[in-house]
Amino acid sequence: MSGTVAVVTGAAGDIGLAIAQRLSQTHDKILLVDLNEEALASISRDLGNAFTPHVCDVTDPTACKAMAASAMALGGVTTLVNNAGAARAVSLGDTTPEIFKQDMVLNLEACYLTFQALESALRETSGSVVNIASVNGLGVFGHPAYSAAKAGMVHLTKLIAVEYGKYGIRSNAVAPGTVRTQAWEERAAANPNVFEEAKRWYPLQRVARPLDVANAVAFLSGPEASAISGVCLPVDCGLLAGQAELARTFSQSDHY
Repeated sequence: MSGTVAVVTGAAGDIGLAIAQRLSQTHDKILLVDLNEEALASISRDLGNAFTPHVCDVTDPTACKAMAASAMALGGVTTLVNNAGAARAVSLGDTTPEIFKQDMVLNLEACYLTFQALESALRETSGSVVNIASVNGLGVFGHPAYSAAKAGMVHLTKLIAVEYGKYGIRSNAVAPGTVRTQAWEERAAANPNVFEEAKRWYPLQRVARPLDVANAVAFLSGPEASAISGVCLPVDCGLLAGQAELARTFSQSDHY
């Protein structure tokens, strides 16, 4: 087969699926990579022939190599999106050594393993890597092991950009804030005010949608960003810029 291929890990989740569908507008084939075989089969039934599911444990180097072979069989791999991830303990006090190690492996090491597996393919196409980091990797918002891993992912993004730029490979990251996914909907079931409580900290007075993240990925992986490499783009509705409530307290001005 021939054509351009995008590989999206964690593709069975809300953000991964939105990214895959958005990239299908600019790529001929999308390899949907996820460990959850049932969820992957479920979403694949509603998608067209451009989407190919592949069950893969991205923390396993051998499985990543098999995934890379499947991707290369579809055509030229031009985009790798490292989206797979999970957060466990909410505080450092709740974090065990096992949880810390698990979060590091899934949220950081897997990012390295998938890139390593697809490195040669991306060299051939002068391809693009987009890593889905988090505002947690840029500030303290809970989930410490996950946050430390995401901070490492941001630096790994820069390492790839600098070392592999000579091959035309661009490497960037996207750092979402709160995104209205199924996981957040479950929290809303327990606390119906969770979104109201969260959005007050965001200057745009809303939380992001999966499509907001997908649009950022499409931009960074596309020709419009051909001179952009090594950056981390927040998709956080202004969270990292500052909080209006705090500015109002400090300035004693009602303009905030």
